[in-house]
Amino acid sequence: MRDHRDRSAVRLAICAAIAAAFACAHPATRPEAQEAHPPVERETHARIQTGVASYYGGEFEGRRTASGAIYRSRRMTCAHRTLPFGTVLRVTDVESRKSVVVEVNDRGPYAKGRLVDLSLAAARKLDMLKRGVARVTVEVVQ
Repeated sequence: MRDHRDRSAVRLAICAAIAAAFACAHPATRPEAQEAHPPVERETHARIQTGVASYYGGEFEGRRTASGAIYRSRRMTCAHRTLPFGTVLRVTDVESRKSVVVEVNDRGPYAKGRLVDLSLAAARKLDMLKRGVARVTVEVVQ
């Protein structure tokens, strides 16, 4: 009976040592790693950005976005890589000067050089469906 208890104690000690090693090795627990990557809550975003907008259409209808919301192509929403969910943006087409107000509810775009992915409704209002992309300015409204 004693042999069984000794083995259990050894296993417990090994598990604790492994857990401690992983906790110490994780970069988020090191103070210098925390300083290198500021928390998302910090205001690190420019109020106005210029870049290329694209849009995502009907094939994503009904799917969950990164925020947990269901994508609806008729709503005025967008995806942005870093702005907090719920941020309200004014997106203006540099060429046509048309603008829309959208809410960030997803992450992306993942195509290189793109600033925002707009919902189908927002892209339609900017009259960019045929072009597929547009040069835009993005301004944080709220």
